[in-house]
Amino acid sequence: MFVLELSYTAPIERIDALLDAHVEWLNARYAEGVFLASGRKEPRDGGVILAGGVGRAEIEEVVAGDPFVVAGVCAYRIVQFYATKSVDGLAPFRDEPPA
Repeated sequence: MFVLELSYTAPIERIDALLDAHVEWLNARYAEGVFLASGRKEPRDGGVILAGGVGRAEIEEVVAGDPFVVAGVCAYRIVQFYATKSVDGLAPFRDEPPA
């Protein structure tokens, strides 16, 4: 699984101008089963996405397609982790860490 942390690198007005395209991009990733949860950070200087079911190379490709990234208004921090425990709804995304 991955925690994707977005940090805005442009004024909020530029973010808001791209928000509809970003939400459309998010919805497509939810439909693909890659994104599991997402939302704004508080204070509003970025966001967080929980993702799973793909490898590191795939998630980097997904992130590169975010309209925020394409427009150069945010930076991503990608944190991969092994979800060894979760609520039942996330059971398909649980992992065993490598030995």
